[in-house]
Amino acid sequence: MDILILAVVIALVAVGAISGLVVSSRKKKQLPPPAPPSTPTITAPPAEPQVGEDAVETAEEPRRTIEEVGLPEAEAPAAAPVVVEPEVPAAPEIEVPEPTAGRLVRLRARLARSQNSLGKGLLTLLSREHLDEDTWEEIEETLLIADVGVVPTQELVERLRERVKVLGTRTPADLRALLKEELLTLVGTDLDRVVKTESGEDTPGVIMVVGVNGTGKTTTTGKLARVLVADGRSVVLGAADTFRAAAADQLQTWGERVGARTVRGPEGGDPASIAYDAVKEGIAEGADVVLIDTAGRLHTKTGLMDELGKVKRVVEKHGPLDEILLVLDATTGQNGLTQARVFAEVVDITGIVLTKLDGTAKGGIVVAVQRELGVPVKLVGLGEGADDLAPFEPEAFVDALIGD
Repeated sequence: MDILILAVVIALVAVGAISGLVVSSRKKKQLPPPAPPSTPTITAPPAEPQVGEDAVETAEEPRRTIEEVGLPEAEAPAAAPVVVEPEVPAAPEIEVPEPTAGRLVRLRARLARSQNSLGKGLLTLLSREHLDEDTWEEIEETLLIADVGVVPTQELVERLRERVKVLGTRTPADLRALLKEELLTLVGTDLDRVVKTESGEDTPGVIMVVGVNGTGKTTTTGKLARVLVADGRSVVLGAADTFRAAAADQLQTWGERVGARTVRGPEGGDPASIAYDAVKEGIAEGADVVLIDTAGRLHTKTGLMDELGKVKRVVEKHGPLDEILLVLDATTGQNGLTQARVFAEVVDITGIVLTKLDGTAKGGIVVAVQRELGVPVKLVGLGEGADDLAPFEPEAFVDALIGD
């Protein structure tokens, strides 16, 4: 019994010791320091309105008159939005082309620079003391190189031979006069070189310009408008070359510079329709001349014939065509004659415009193309300037060939 009591006492002591160790270990664990005390903020409840005897008396304030009361300033009206008008491009200044009378004489120096080799070469050969067969062959070769053509060259050499024999002693002045006379005969002084701009009916004169692209056809059409305006005629332009990019824009620019209106259509449109509309507008405006620029494609002769033939037929519904001018590049020489033949088969060419005549020593092409087509050279281009297209004057041309 005593032993049992002793065992119970020991067990209780052991449990107490273990409990003390656990408590002591918990006491030793570091706790975070407490936050410093702060002054508590006391939020007063909202004051209740006081009524009756508890109401606070309202403080008396001095009353203000209406003049003393400042009224709020009226807000400034919102600024109206600024409308920016699109800039209207200024109308191009109308130019006054220089008169065409004597224009080739004024441009003679340009022509002489390129053609002197022909005239000087012939005069030098003819001035030899003895004109043997070798000399005459050289004269013939000089003419052929200048693109005069075989038949005209043979005719000129034969006449020179006969006249030199009759002349006998030859002074430089005699030779110059002789050569000038024979060249004038070859070029032709009795041909009608006037560009026809008057219709026999109550309609404008109608001029159709044809030629291969690259010969300066559209530019020549624009320059021709300047020639006509300089001579006092009003002009309407028809941009019927619808297959070359920007051809219509180019022609319209030329027209705007002299106050001539351009009738145009969509790119790739029907050339005959545009040509018809141009003549119709020319009639409505009472214009003197309608200039029609046509396409110059030479892919197939059949296609060219169909297209130009259609343009011609459609235009003639208003009235007859007064001129069909063929534009040729003088620098192409005899190759230009091949082009001339094709166009002559398609339409009835009435006159020739030779461009770039100042850039070649082959002035004999004037003779050759006239012989080939049987129509006169009416206009020549002697530079890139706007007024460098001149009416062809045989005397001024031959003077430039021979030189001073």
